[in-house]
Amino acid sequence: MKRPWLLLVVALCAAFALRALACIDATGLWSDELYSVGKSYQPSLQTLLGMLREDTHPPVYYLLLWCWGHVIGQSPVSLRLLSWLAYLAGGWVMVRQAMALVENPLGENRGSAAAMAALLVFCSPYPIRFAIEGKSYALLVLLVALAWWWRRSAHALAYGVVAGLAGLTHFYGLFLLLAAAVWDGWQRRWRLAIAALIGALPALAWIVYAATYLFSSRSGSWIGPPDYALLEETLARGLGLWPLPKLALILLLLLVLRRWGGLPPFRWLEPELLDRSGLTPSLLMVAGVVVVSFLKPMAFSRYFVVLLPAVVPVLAVLIGRFELNRLGRGCGVAVLVLLLASWWGPGFAELDPGVGGVREQDQFRLISQRTSGLEERYSPRPRLFNLSDRMEAAMGRIPQPPSLWQGRDALKQRLEEPDQPKQLWLASSGPSPAMARKLKPLRRQVEQAGYRCERQSTDLTHALLLQCRSESSRPPA
Repeated sequence: MKRPWLLLVVALCAAFALRALACIDATGLWSDELYSVGKSYQPSLQTLLGMLREDTHPPVYYLLLWCWGHVIGQSPVSLRLLSWLAYLAGGWVMVRQAMALVENPLGENRGSAAAMAALLVFCSPYPIRFAIEGKSYALLVLLVALAWWWRRSAHALAYGVVAGLAGLTHFYGLFLLLAAAVWDGWQRRWRLAIAALIGALPALAWIVYAATYLFSSRSGSWIGPPDYALLEETLARGLGLWPLPKLALILLLLLVLRRWGGLPPFRWLEPELLDRSGLTPSLLMVAGVVVVSFLKPMAFSRYFVVLLPAVVPVLAVLIGRFELNRLGRGCGVAVLVLLLASWWGPGFAELDPGVGGVREQDQFRLISQRTSGLEERYSPRPRLFNLSDRMEAAMGRIPQPPSLWQGRDALKQRLEEPDQPKQLWLASSGPSPAMARKLKPLRRQVEQAGYRCERQSTDLTHALLLQCRSESSRPPA
């Protein structure tokens, strides 16, 4: 690839990465990020480990976040900044992996593979979505990318270490590690297989440590059995909005390139390339997870981000081999421009309020700001609102709250006291139907106690704030 085109690719990748960074505090923390705050920002490691025993995920990300918060500070920006740095590092490793997988390192297609890998890892919706999210996914991608890098290089020790860290970051990392051990054992690569199995031991030990919660009905209760919606949602995370039309456009492009664009026949499925990249064990892992999910649901679109470190380099190498005529190059560039334009706009739909961004249908931040300084606040999700208040206070957007949010039991007890408050506040956040359903019992409690509730959040889409005044304290009409 010629130097001007490479510079353009670098500029595009930098633009996407910097736009993501600019959105780091544009939207409020959503529920899972607030749970990350509650788990990681603990006074001691002992308290943290005890809390993580009642959690769905293993501890490495939260331990790292604990250390990070004590060094950088505990705020929404520091929480998400860790993921952004992991997104940059993971992207760089995947670009290097694509270059290393090119059969002829001196060939022209090495630069093309690097450019395509860079566009996919820095600009496409899947990595962008988790680039500024206070969750473990960006770190998981980085560790898996490093694992595939060391596995390809046959550095068993380094491979086992980083693969073990991946397994302790997310259980999909563990599943991937076990699939790789099985595959390498099948191929009689005993050093790599043994390294993977040894690397898996800490994650397996953690499962034993947290078995009471992990094997309870509460663990993974939000995950349903595999269906078409899972496939469509996973495609949407990879391609952005309107995934099926985009997939149809890509297939149409390949037909045009094959018929008129000068694309010669070549083998898409090359066992050696799939093996060296880590894609073969990745596909084995996916098959195993989907099969098991019909018995115990664990297939979730968000978790399949673990496939990026294998899929992206392979796609980049294959596309880099295209030898097209002028028409073919023009059609390819046109489709790529359309994809990049869709990723720049709707690709930031959840991250940028300027294009309607509401992170996972949660608006805790706005409720924290609107109830700042108020007392008698109650919610079906009091812990999350207290964590939101804590983060908003850390950013200096609200003063330290005079009192904590309380839940349903505390509200019932308060209403039974003789000195009932003249007014109180009810709030919740989340998808509209679930939000109204969870808030209904609290509203019924206060209305039965002689309060009249009025909505104070008509401009919010995914939050509900009610001001409830005692009828005895209301002035006569």
